[in-house]
Amino acid sequence: MTAYAYFDTFLGKMTMTAVKDALTGLWFTKDSEEIMQETESAVFGETKHWLKRYFTGEKPDFSPKFLLEGTTFRRIVWEILLTIPYGETTTYGAVAAEAARRMGKVRMSAQAAGGAIGHNPVCLIVPCHRVIGADGSLTGYAEGLWRKEALLRLESTGHIQ
Repeated sequence: MTAYAYFDTFLGKMTMTAVKDALTGLWFTKDSEEIMQETESAVFGETKHWLKRYFTGEKPDFSPKFLLEGTTFRRIVWEILLTIPYGETTTYGAVAAEAARRMGKVRMSAQAAGGAIGHNPVCLIVPCHRVIGADGSLTGYAEGLWRKEALLRLESTGHIQ
């Protein structure tokens, strides 16, 4: 059974889902989204603590337990995202090159990597917002480019403004 909880941030309400004691989803709640009744999971307390630290400009020194379900390719890409240091960025092309290396392929398209990044179920903790275009542009963030910009600013300066 999937458990639900919510967390309010200055960038909008976030939805959390968990199965058993593992976080399975974290995203900014859309206005059109049905709000589910909150239920209990031990991981929600940890996740809220992580989010409080993150949104006050601190680099969290732990991660709540999470479970990423997806294809082998998507899981490889998401594992690569976990290696991007706090406050730093990488490109879609670099993620694609590393995914190709891990899969024993000669190359892979940045678009393929971008597709997998766009299906990341646990935003922020799996930092898809740290991936930018080859020219340094902020592209391709399902949660809104304005949020991506704010998150990168938060990580680089410790505050949004």
